[in-house]
Amino acid sequence: MIVRSFKELEGTDRHIKSESGTWESKRIVLAKEGVGFSLHETILYAGTETAMWYANHIEAVWCLEGEAELTDEETGEKYWISPGTMYLLNGHERHTLRPKTDFRCVCVFNPPVTGREDHDEHGVYPLLTEEA
Repeated sequence: MIVRSFKELEGTDRHIKSESGTWESKRIVLAKEGVGFSLHETILYAGTETAMWYANHIEAVWCLEGEAELTDEETGEKYWISPGTMYLLNGHERHTLRPKTDFRCVCVFNPPVTGREDHDEHGVYPLLTEEA
């Protein structure tokens, strides 16, 4: 059994701050745990814009706090995301998130991430693997 708190992850290699300065993430469960998914708490900062494309992963996002505009860059469709709203990138959609306020969410990735990933110039996480 694994039990972790957000507080114990602060300041460790599981607490990642993006090079772009638009988000930070606490990586609660990673590939090395060997459970088939990874689990993260992510905060995207108000007034920023983050373009992402998970070409190698499926991601589910559940908003806990804040509000943001989500744009599906494949279709141009826009969605307003607020607490209690979930979105699932089950088609590897290119998307952009524009938080109106600090936006705190829980994210689940499959395949799991290792914790070393950061978005490349196309917004893609590389597919890194790690033995459990």
